[in-house]
Amino acid sequence: MEFLRSLGYAVEDCGSYDPAPVDFPDITRAVCELVRSGRAVRGILVCGTGVGACIAANKIPGIRASVCHDIYSAHQCVEHDDVNVACIGAQIVGIKVAEDCLRAFLAAEFSTAEEFRRRVAKLAQMETR
Repeated sequence: MEFLRSLGYAVEDCGSYDPAPVDFPDITRAVCELVRSGRAVRGILVCGTGVGACIAANKIPGIRASVCHDIYSAHQCVEHDDVNVACIGAQIVGIKVAEDCLRAFLAAEFSTAEEFRRRVAKLAQMETR
């Protein structure tokens, strides 16, 4: 959070607050509700591998989440798929790689190319079925 604040981002911490195990779907829901409500433009979830949080986030309508363990995926998921939640595995990447991924994720913008807009619109349609 200190890193994100140093880049000028406002941060709202949805937990967890101690080393005790938590149910990641609960924290995922809290983060995703911030994004869905417009109180946050993007969300960041950290769990052991990032996978469980990503699965949970993608169950929530309006959320497009991706595991972001490398810089290329971290920016391309936003540019091509309009991803609004990054999921990082604390047991997979170190702090410096995580910082580089988050910097890329937060700086990226969704492409204006018709092909990417069309595909994301189809994803939104899939949520309503």
